[in-house]
Amino acid sequence: MNKKIAIPVENGKLSGHFGHAHQFALIEVLDGSIVKEEILVPPPHEPGVLPQWLGSLGVTDILAGGMGQQAIQLFLSNNINVFVGVATKSLRELALDLVNNQLQSGANYCTH
Repeated sequence: MNKKIAIPVENGKLSGHFGHAHQFALIEVLDGSIVKEEILVPPPHEPGVLPQWLGSLGVTDILAGGMGQQAIQLFLSNNINVFVGVATKSLRELALDLVNNQLQSGANYCTH
């Protein structure tokens, strides 16, 4: 399974709110193995900017603690899967959990 996973990062860990992250981890997975990891600084946060930016980077999946419904819809309309309410683990663990169908997600606490 080949994926490019975006994870919002704050202080080296999963950020609780997608749109407020100061960095994003991009993790590429080919045939079940992580082949590339990078940390990128996103463009300034404005409605619709992050879905376009991450889409242009070839992201297939997004893992987040919380995300607004409008952002979720923008990602889904661009064929990018969204997983919210994700537990705090290392970024590598989260990516591998997704690839191995073991990702646990819960409630999305973002209401805007």
